[in-house]
Amino acid sequence: MRYQSFLTDSARWEGFELRPGDIIISVPAKSGTTWTQTICALLIFQTPEFPASIDQLSPWMEMRLRRKAEVWEMYGRQTNRRFFKSHSPLDGLPTGEGITYVCVGRDPRDVALSWNNHMNNLDLEKLFSTLAGALEPDDNFGPPPPRPVFADEREAVAHWIDDDSPVEGVSMSLTGVVHHLKGFWEARHRNDVVLLHYDDLQVDLEGEMRRLAGRLGIEVPEERWPTLVKAATFHEMRSRAERVAPDTANRIWKSTEDFFKRGTSGQWSEVFDAELLARYEAKLRKVAPADLVDWLHPRGLGGVPPTRAAGAAPYGSL
Repeated sequence: MRYQSFLTDSARWEGFELRPGDIIISVPAKSGTTWTQTICALLIFQTPEFPASIDQLSPWMEMRLRRKAEVWEMYGRQTNRRFFKSHSPLDGLPTGEGITYVCVGRDPRDVALSWNNHMNNLDLEKLFSTLAGALEPDDNFGPPPPRPVFADEREAVAHWIDDDSPVEGVSMSLTGVVHHLKGFWEARHRNDVVLLHYDDLQVDLEGEMRRLAGRLGIEVPEERWPTLVKAATFHEMRSRAERVAPDTANRIWKSTEDFFKRGTSGQWSEVFDAELLARYEAKLRKVAPADLVDWLHPRGLGGVPPTRAAGAAPYGSL
């Protein structure tokens, strides 16, 4: 399927030459994409000192803020094992021998709040001017839609829940998040698909990094693990925002550090009242299968953030 909006186009993959060993990180927006890119970089280079920023090593393939030829060249010149950023669902991604697909699931309620913070941190004037300067000769997509104005955060979240925009138009909504995850959920037993849970990364970062390294066939000397795990913590990523945040070259953020706003689980409880929770659950159960709902909410739909015991099986180890 082709996923296309004024800002992105999954057709930009067409004709690109993948290599065995390539890693495609395809995560719903605000669910741990940059975190997963950073972890993959740490595992591949085995040092926090990357040869370039994440923005240069792993640009968003579908994003129109750079010309397609520029993005292809950025990936094409790399001799290291490559890790690609994508926000396209699995059926919008290319296939190839030896490719691994990595996806992360996060409680969609926390995604909603993070998305609202994300939009508030965007310098929209800079975003649109950069987009205009990178248009391809054959681009014929219309102007960006006006951003809705919300009275408060609760109203923004309610809109995110109710939004039924077509998913092929890259809908940033509950329906869009679930659509993205459903494809990976259905393919979770494939050898080339790795499904992680955001809460597992928070509760047992080292364990999940080791699990991902195993799935990617990457060996890490024991003495390097403490340094790599520390570099993958939220605090360390925020302190190195210029090196690990996306689109730093285009300067589209009001604050690069605030791209890493909170990163916590359970923040949804500050906004969701009983009515909004009921509204959320009704929509969620309409668009998501029951087993995916259970996986995304390991403590239940009214549960508090997870505090799994050390050594317990991770949610994503399915």
